[in-house]
Amino acid sequence: MADVILAGVGGQGCILSARIAAETALNMGYDVKTSEVHGMAQRGGSVVCMVRWSEEVRSPLIPCGAADFILAFELLEGLRYLEYVSREGAAIVNNYQLDPLPVLRGDEIYPEDALEDIHSIIPRMMVVQAREMAIEAGNVRAAGSVLLGVFSSFLDFPVDAWEESILRLVPGKAREVNRKAFTLGRQAGRASS
Repeated sequence: MADVILAGVGGQGCILSARIAAETALNMGYDVKTSEVHGMAQRGGSVVCMVRWSEEVRSPLIPCGAADFILAFELLEGLRYLEYVSREGAAIVNNYQLDPLPVLRGDEIYPEDALEDIHSIIPRMMVVQAREMAIEAGNVRAAGSVLLGVFSSFLDFPVDAWEESILRLVPGKAREVNRKAFTLGRQAGRASS
């Protein structure tokens, strides 16, 4: 059983990563429900996906304070959705800052201590250089697969189940890069536990 929040901005792969996690859990025999909110995502807006799996899931929405995990694709978006995570939950955080429009215009200031703020609320936190690892795998756009790889190290699903979902859902030429990014993330997750 798991309740997972994936939070980022448009173009980072949150929705694809949520679909990969959902399909993997479904293939493991769980009842799975998902929800996504992506408003102005194509213009760099906020994206949040919820993925829930258990023997029986009645609602796709995770109540505040109930999520077991948050995968934060971007620091500010991770901060924005922390209220959904249980204090016993875990945060997997991409150490990446993408300034939103109000910050770019000078109307707002990006929180300087975003990582510390996340850690003060969710003590079980793993910080990942997902962009750099995705570049190492062959494409910066595979950062979501890096985060999924780290996330997979917390679960008992076999690696093959994850890789099957990646190969099925990721478009042709990006499959191998995403599989490699997933492997790099999984190795990082295993090394930190």
